[in-house]
Formats: sequence, structure tokens, C-alpha cells
Amino acid sequence: MNNDVAVSMQNITKAFGTKVVANDDVSLDVKKGEILALLGENGSGKTTLMNMLSGIYHPDSGKIFVNSQEAVIRSPKDAYDLGIGMIHQHFKLVDIFTATENIALGMKKDVSGSNKEIAKGIKDICDRYGFDVDPNQKVYNMSVSQKQTLEIVKTLYRGANILILDEPTAVLTPQETEKLFSVLINMKKDGKSIIIITHKLNEVLAISDRVSILRKGKYICTIDTKEATVMSLTEAMVGQKVELNIERNNVKNKEERLIIEHLTCLNKYGTKALDDVTFTAYGGEILGIAGISGSGQKELLESISGLHPAEEGSSVIYVKPETKEKTQLIGKTVKQIRDLGVAMSFVPEDRLGMGLVATMGMADNMMLKSYKDNRFMFTSRRDSRKLAEKKKEELEVVTPSIYTAVKKLSGGNVQKVLVGREISSDPNLFLAAYAVRGLDINTSYTIYNLLNERKENGCAVIYVGEDLDVLLALCDRIIVLCAGKLNGIVDARTATKEEIGMMMTHLNEEGEEDGNS
Repeated sequence: MNNDVAVSMQNITKAFGTKVVANDDVSLDVKKGEILALLGENGSGKTTLMNMLSGIYHPDSGKIFVNSQEAVIRSPKDAYDLGIGMIHQHFKLVDIFTATENIALGMKKDVSGSNKEIAKGIKDICDRYGFDVDPNQKVYNMSVSQKQTLEIVKTLYRGANILILDEPTAVLTPQETEKLFSVLINMKKDGKSIIIITHKLNEVLAISDRVSILRKGKYICTIDTKEATVMSLTEAMVGQKVELNIERNNVKNKEERLIIEHLTCLNKYGTKALDDVTFTAYGGEILGIAGISGSGQKELLESISGLHPAEEGSSVIYVKPETKEKTQLIGKTVKQIRDLGVAMSFVPEDRLGMGLVATMGMADNMMLKSYKDNRFMFTSRRDSRKLAEKKKEELEVVTPSIYTAVKKLSGGNVQKVLVGREISSDPNLFLAAYAVRGLDINTSYTIYNLLNERKENGCAVIYVGEDLDVLLALCDRIIVLCAGKLNGIVDARTATKEEIGMMMTHLNEEGEEDGNS
């Protein structure tokens, strides 16, 4: 076997039940000292394959070789013993512990050493690769990028030479992404092998050496990045030509739909998640919300929809499109807002915790939006079945059946079910938190087109996004939140990524609104 290969996965097959084959005879090599990007549509088997390499799943058949030696990986501990570590999208950290304590957690004392020794080890790793970690800082005081950095340092401290990063830039600013990439390049130069699962093709082209592509559970090809383009990668993932163009028409028939004044909300710790936020959202436009994770995006959408209480003095006024009647939404429950005739749809950040019932299938989850409209004692499933079948086909949801519990679907397919249901109710106010998070590029563009259709129909769309390229291409205006404050409103047609990234991290005392016309 080639000595330059760090990991060789040969003829890997993994099935869940009798109907879902997540990986079908997949063979894949990862070289020493390279960054390999792993691409594929939702449900293509990327995460399942990496979960087998990191010890979360075990393959039904096939072999894994690490440094030319056959390996049996039955647990994350086995993976760590082989020098393999995975950094997940949702960090595995204890908030009340320091960086040092989180690294010591789960390690044998004779292996991890004293906290003083661990702190020295953290400093050595930071100096070597360019990380910035305070060993004594509590996790709850860390930014998202600091938490991610700690996860990587924790993995390196435990001896990993092969690192798997799942959507590593999903919640980072452009500046933080650039810093992460410089660190990954330093790690590559040191001989580390890095596998990145991502949907951001521009980043794939910027950071990776090779790209491996899966489609419907099967291995398609591996391409040298220097020979790839966004279009060629997309066609390899999808299997056909795809039109990658976000249509953005000018705002027509602009009218007030939501007037927000002095909105202030507290988070679960009792501190201000939103601080005196004021802006207006208009029908016929897409209003983007940019900000690093935890800047108040979640509380903003939830306070509008009646799910999060606002402080005294806050005002959220909904303007009915037909009558121009103004209704105060603050202090009202979700049911009361609905009973007032407010045609609102909401895609929350927590798709399984708030958006869907995990144990129910597509059909019954579709019915959650409309069952209260039924005039009879018993509810008919006929319409929800039709809607589920329509959205399954329209959004290409990968599921054995519309009755399969959504918790058994991949994260991207769960998101498709949620977005499909919410957008089908013909709202005139659409709130979306990370509507395309975890979605492949083909489906993402389908969602963008659906949002534009709502805009053309006079709907006011408020879109919280993490990809600044998409926000600039899709939205008409962009609100930038920083530490819970409105740090400005910019015209998406003229603003730059760098400008918005700076506004996301540096609070502007005036918080002046630019492009708010």
C-alpha cells in the first residue's frame, strides 16, 4: 500500500434498515499532509462515511486502513488511539469548564497530565499552528470561533494526525474563516491530513488539494482542486448541468409590513440578547440579517413570532397588506397572532426541537401547520399526504417513505421538509433562520428561487444567513447585528463582504442605517 496514504477506506457499505443504503461500496483515500474536501448532495453519505472513520458507526462491510495497517474502529476512542479526530458542527464542550478542563475531560490522568501541564501543551500547540486559546477561559465566555478552535486544539492534544471537520466555516465571519484556513494550511505543512465536509464550493477551491464526490451513497470521483471549478464540482455532485444564478429583481410595490421599534430581549442568562433594535421590513423585499452566532438573530425572529418575550417598551407592529391595519404583536402568543389573521411562516434555527416533530413522518409534519383549520372532529390526512408527496418531489427529499420519522433523515433532508412546509402556506411574512444550512448547492438554489417567488408576490422575507456571499446576492438590504445591537443597515447591491464582516465584529457607536431607503 502507498506510504503516502494516511487513510484508505475500501469497499465500505453501510445500510440503515432494509431501504436506506447510506454508503454503497465506497472506496476513498486520504493522503498524508493534504486537505481533502468531501462533497455531495444531502443524503449522499458524506457524514455517515466520516462517522465510520471516527468510530460513531461501524461499516457493514469493507475495510479501513490507517497508515497501511488494517484497523477496526468501533468507537471514538478507537479512532483517537489511531490518531483520528472529528470536529462536529455542534461542539462537544462543557460551558462551565475552562479550555484546560475541557481538554482533560474524558482523558486518563496519567495521559492528560495536570492542568498546568495541559495548559503548557495548549500553548505549545497554539504556538506551533497559530491558534489563539486562553487555557483559563470559560467556554461560556468564548465566541463561536474560539469554541471551534478549542475543539481542534483538544483533538490535536489527544494526538490526532487525521482531522475531520464538519462544516467548519458555517458560523464564522470572513475574517475568522481566513484565520482558520491559515491555521489549517500550517497543520497541513506539518503533515496532518485534514478532511473537510462542506457545501461552500468557493471555500473548497480556496483551501483543498483534492475533492472527493459522493452521489446517492456511491463514490463518483476524486478531482485535483487546481483542475476544478464551481460548475464542474456542482455537475459532478448532481450528475447534470445546474443553473447557479440567484435572480434578484428590484423591489416593486414596496410597502411597510413590519415596524420594529426599541426591541429588547433577554437571553436565558438574563442579559440582553437584543438591545434597542429598530428597523422596518417591507413587503416585496428580502431583508437579510447578518451577525456572528449569538448576536440576537434567534431572539429577533422568535420575538416577532410570539415565541420569545420582549422587554417593556418594545414594539413589533404588523401591517396587514389588504387593509393596512396595524397590529401590535408584542405580548401575544403564537395562537393569538395566528387568530388575528397574520399570515406568518417561520423556519427556526432548531429544526427538530422547534420546527418538526422528530418521531413523525413528512405527512404528519405537514399537517401541523393546518390541522387547526379543520372544521370537523376528525382530521383528514389526505391534503397533508398530497403536500408531502409534492414537496418530496419538488425538493428531492431523500426518504424511504413520507411516513418515515424525520429523525431518521439526514440533517439536510430534515431542513427540506421544514422549509417546504413553511413556504407552502402562502405567507405574507416569512421568517427564516439559516434556511439552507446543511443543504447541498442544488437544493439551496431551489430555496433561493422559492424565496424570490415569495418576494415577487409581495411577501416580506426576513432571512438570517451565515454565508455572506449569498446574503449579498439574494437580499435587497442587510441588517448587521453586533452583540445584540443593530450596527447598521446596508444596501446588499453595493456592500462588500469585508465591510459586513467588520460590522459583525466591531460595534459602531452610532449604529447608523445605510441603504435604508
